[in-house]
Amino acid sequence: MTPPRFDPDRDIPQLPTTPGVYIMRDAQGVIFYVGKAINLRARLRQYFGGGDARRFVGELDGLLYGLEVLLTTTEKEALLLEATLIHRHQPRHNVLLKTGHHFLYLRLDPRAAWPRLEIVRQRGADEARYFGPFHLASKLREVTRLIERVFPLRTCQDQAMRNRSRPCLQHQIQRCLGPCVLPVDPAVYAALVDEVTLLLEGRSTALIERLEAKMQAAAAAWRYEEAATARDQIEAIRASLERQHVHLSRPIDADAFGVYREGGAVQIICMSLRGGQLNGAEHLHLTAQGAPTPALLSTLINLHYEARPLPAEIWLPEALEDEGGLSEALAERAGRAVRLRVPQRGDAARIMEMAARNAEQAFFQGRVAEEAQAQALEAIQRRLELTTPPRRVECVDISLFQGGEPVGAVVRFEDGAPRKSGYRRYTIKGVEGTDDYAMMREVLTRRLKRGLEEGDLPDLLVVDGGRGQLAVAVAVAQDLQIEGLELAALAKARALKGIEGARSPERVFRPGRHNPIKLLPGTPPFLQLTRLRDEAHRFAITFHRQRRRAARLRSVLDDIPGVGPARRKALLISFGGLAGVQAASREALAGVIPAALAARVYAALHPTPAPP
Repeated sequence: MTPPRFDPDRDIPQLPTTPGVYIMRDAQGVIFYVGKAINLRARLRQYFGGGDARRFVGELDGLLYGLEVLLTTTEKEALLLEATLIHRHQPRHNVLLKTGHHFLYLRLDPRAAWPRLEIVRQRGADEARYFGPFHLASKLREVTRLIERVFPLRTCQDQAMRNRSRPCLQHQIQRCLGPCVLPVDPAVYAALVDEVTLLLEGRSTALIERLEAKMQAAAAAWRYEEAATARDQIEAIRASLERQHVHLSRPIDADAFGVYREGGAVQIICMSLRGGQLNGAEHLHLTAQGAPTPALLSTLINLHYEARPLPAEIWLPEALEDEGGLSEALAERAGRAVRLRVPQRGDAARIMEMAARNAEQAFFQGRVAEEAQAQALEAIQRRLELTTPPRRVECVDISLFQGGEPVGAVVRFEDGAPRKSGYRRYTIKGVEGTDDYAMMREVLTRRLKRGLEEGDLPDLLVVDGGRGQLAVAVAVAQDLQIEGLELAALAKARALKGIEGARSPERVFRPGRHNPIKLLPGTPPFLQLTRLRDEAHRFAITFHRQRRRAARLRSVLDDIPGVGPARRKALLISFGGLAGVQAASREALAGVIPAALAARVYAALHPTPAPP
């Protein structure tokens, strides 16, 4: 269930006083800010105490809809997790950290002719491989020095490589194969790139095994110099790993499952670690119906990884009864072994403790949200004088522009959250002109007929409009002999004449009631119903724009004999859009489509004016 709108007075006292990360979402669920705190409760109070001068903080009352927190053990962990989430979600108000100035990455583009490692400050939206982030520049320098010493990839930039006429110093000290001027075997270079990738992915064991096999094969073929090079690489990598052993956790890919339960209600959180770095968390709130935790976890893990990549290890709070069978099934999906374990000590045990605390926090946060949502639905029931709380609400909206391409849209909210599977779009088919009431009647008739056939009617149906639209809804329900369906019309606020800046309140019209019900801003009925109406309007407008765009293209090109979908697409791509097609000459059009058809297209787009 999606939480109701964040209420500082209600929700901040429920937050813990421990370190962690907080995630702010708007009404559409989009993350717009991620922050960290040593004391989550104290930090969130600062946002609403007037002590923060940032621009978006002053807009939080209208912007902030949902708040999620992830607990950590230390401030450092909160800092690293905050950066990871910012890099992943790119929230629009995280200006300072979003630029990536705090951390560094190694970039390797395998598509290049002779790939090289580059140090960059942020991940790009390309197909290159990125390794990191490196939180210490000294650690990054240590890694790059090892790679340069062991794997002779080029280090020069592309321009320098193109302009070079003889090998550089790196080649002379045997730290580059010199592909700029020397005949290097691409397969040999590609093997070096693969080995560097293994090292940066933390798969040192696989890398050493590969180098040992290479050394033994070279020695057996009497290529002793090549064998000695592989031996030196192995020794350098092992020496580096020994120096790091005390200071670094192993770079494992693992998912840690934390569980908190009270009776049949269970909250599970899955914390992901990739390359030994905490990468985020996923909340799973379940109703266990008395199932023991091991059985619940076994079923959950089996379903959770049906369409997700499997890590090397899965950490659990307690052992599973069918661990052997589950491990075998997961290994078959992954194509490799997947270890299920219950950590007892070290970093893994610390992560499990963190996951358990996050599950407990999420459980109580969810309980508060459920209670608040139930209260909000009861408030709507009282304000609109409904028979029951409206858990499923739908809203109907009509969209048209200058009478063209009219469409209808229906959106559905369940327990205050959008349910996209219940969204429907309608092309108006039986109405001529701009008769808004007739269009509303057509959409409502089609929606309610389908609902009767499938047993899928809402608790409350809202139409966008006023008393006239409500009358249409009542008539359709009577025509279809639908009983017990609650109906309402929501009228937008409007400017009041003679009073500058003044607006009327949002108003709800109900059957059998002469005066409209006024919705006070900030109350649960106002927030829930206006959000529903605005979502219906957005959905209808989006569909209407798609129809108009398609109609513009179809009326100009598709009405020309001989221009089908393939040739229309070829023309639009070749000339960059409809304007480019219109500006093209006959000769240019004939370069894309047959000459005779090009002449017809040109004539259709440049009609000869009629003589006066």
